[in-house]
Amino acid sequence: MTNSAYRRSQLEALVEAQGGCRATPPLLLNANPYFDLAGEEFGRRLLLTTDATGSEFCLRPDFTLPIVTDYIADATRQPAAFTYMGPIFRQRENGAAEFDQAGIELLAQPDGDIALDQVLTFARAALSIYGIPTRLRLGGVGLFEALLVQADMPDAWRPRIRHRFGHTEALERLLNRLEAAPDLQRSEQPVRDALIEDVTARMVAAGLSLSESRTPEEIADRYIEQQALDAAHVPAQTLTLLRKYLAISGDVLGALRQIEALAAEYGLMLGAPIRAIRRHLDKLGEARIEFDAAFSPRLDYYTGIVFEMLGRDGAILASGGQYDRLLERLGARAPIAASGCALWVDRLEAEVTP
Repeated sequence: MTNSAYRRSQLEALVEAQGGCRATPPLLLNANPYFDLAGEEFGRRLLLTTDATGSEFCLRPDFTLPIVTDYIADATRQPAAFTYMGPIFRQRENGAAEFDQAGIELLAQPDGDIALDQVLTFARAALSIYGIPTRLRLGGVGLFEALLVQADMPDAWRPRIRHRFGHTEALERLLNRLEAAPDLQRSEQPVRDALIEDVTARMVAAGLSLSESRTPEEIADRYIEQQALDAAHVPAQTLTLLRKYLAISGDVLGALRQIEALAAEYGLMLGAPIRAIRRHLDKLGEARIEFDAAFSPRLDYYTGIVFEMLGRDGAILASGGQYDRLLERLGARAPIAASGCALWVDRLEAEVTP
């Protein structure tokens, strides 16, 4: 048996050793949930096809979504552990569109901290099989959300800032826009009826349908909403706070101390989410751990601690964290705790020196 085959068999054994149900979702899945949850950016990487009715399907681009969807359909909703190892399909800039992933998903576990520790231990063990030292990048989605709730700003801006968290360029553009916004409030809003009439006239003159796409009423309401939002001023002090926070990155203990100092400076109560991060550090032993305050997956259903394990040149070898919001987004009627991670098997194998 070659070294590569031996390591692959060890990884297979690690997956089986987790004691969960081995998940094998279909290769062909409904594409709509991926567009709804992950957006067009992820959608561009799907391998798509349509059936005879015009419904859109994709080759399986991940395991998490079909695992969670099947779990929600099970009326028992008992604590569950799922593991997987098999091919997924995504268009990539480099490399084949078909490649293997392995992973673990822990759902409705009684202790979310223990579940996340198990996920982190699983990922570290996988890297150890390939002789890769653990280089860990942590992020705190819950920590940023706690800061955002307490920051001084109009409520309308909080979800927009949160939606861009993890999108470095998009969030930077938004902060720049807020800094450039005039301090003066608009003295009056457009009269809705007059605005609808104007939009209708312009659409008719341009030969556009008044019903097939957005209606004049929808366009007018969206314009009025945007005008009100632009008039909702975010204080300069709050923008400074956000920039200071997002700039914090480095050794985890030093970064958390900087955040504690920032919280004290601005009168914020961030103790609980900071303690949540500290609780996991002892379990990580001698791992090289960086905390990046601006780091988050580009998916807004992540909720608590998120992580990436990186290779020599910064390649992401494992990624995951706590994603409690996903199950509600998919139809669960009550919050369900969830933690998990995915391993990029081809990247693990590429890290091994021949």
